[in-house]
Amino acid sequence: MIEERVRKAPSGLLALLVLLVLFALDVYLLIRGSIDGTLWLILVTSLLVPIILILSAGLFTVAPNEARVLQLFGSYVGTVRDTGLRYTNPLYSKRRISVRVRNFETERSKVNDTDGNPIEMAAVVVWKVADTAEASFEVDDYVNFVHVQSESAVRNLATRYPYDTQQEGQISLRGDTEEIADQLKTEIQGRLGKAGVEVLEARITHLAYAPEIASAMLQRQQAGAIIAARSQIVEGAVSMVEMALEGLSTRGIVELDEERKANMVSNLLVVLCGDKATQPVLNTDTL
Repeated sequence: MIEERVRKAPSGLLALLVLLVLFALDVYLLIRGSIDGTLWLILVTSLLVPIILILSAGLFTVAPNEARVLQLFGSYVGTVRDTGLRYTNPLYSKRRISVRVRNFETERSKVNDTDGNPIEMAAVVVWKVADTAEASFEVDDYVNFVHVQSESAVRNLATRYPYDTQQEGQISLRGDTEEIADQLKTEIQGRLGKAGVEVLEARITHLAYAPEIASAMLQRQQAGAIIAARSQIVEGAVSMVEMALEGLSTRGIVELDEERKANMVSNLLVVLCGDKATQPVLNTDTL
């Protein structure tokens, strides 16, 4: 595997100044030779023009958050990361590589979760090039490689977890967003490490049941919410009835036998657990 080697390139300001002086001097001598009719001077100055042009090919610029990968006849020489005008061997090829932070959002993919339910899922990946040599030589097109491998990682992650929690302590795509994001980042980084890419963040941006089962799953979620709410209501009602009976007994307000206690408990539970408001009935006779 080819790893990045940082190469220092001297400032190109001095080289630019020297090349300008040489070019100006060459033009002056060419004109002077033409005026004087000196053939050898014309030939020498004419040959110097392409040499100066070849030497000027060694000048290049490096912008902030950018690198230049240098090659000599196909061999990797090094990577220049120092910004500004630089000068190097004019025979080097200089490929521009951006090391800025980028983001990519995957397409909405329809996959089956671990329970076999069809879901739609998409994610955003924040990444940058960390090793310019690997990005240039280990993969054909590192940008396309990031896109393809990110979508593959999202699909693979969806098949390992259920959409929603079915058991206590089970990790789900919808309920454990932070842990799922960490798992997704690790999954994508493992795939992109060979391309010299560093994944900074990966998060799910879209998560939903597929349209063909969305209605049924919505009813299932609503039923689960109703059951949970009813359980809490019943538990609270039982506690209130217990407090009422204990208060009546402790304060000696009224003595109730078992049959009347059962009747009172039944009435209180109906009142506390009913969906609709109850109509009170006043008892004007004895208990």
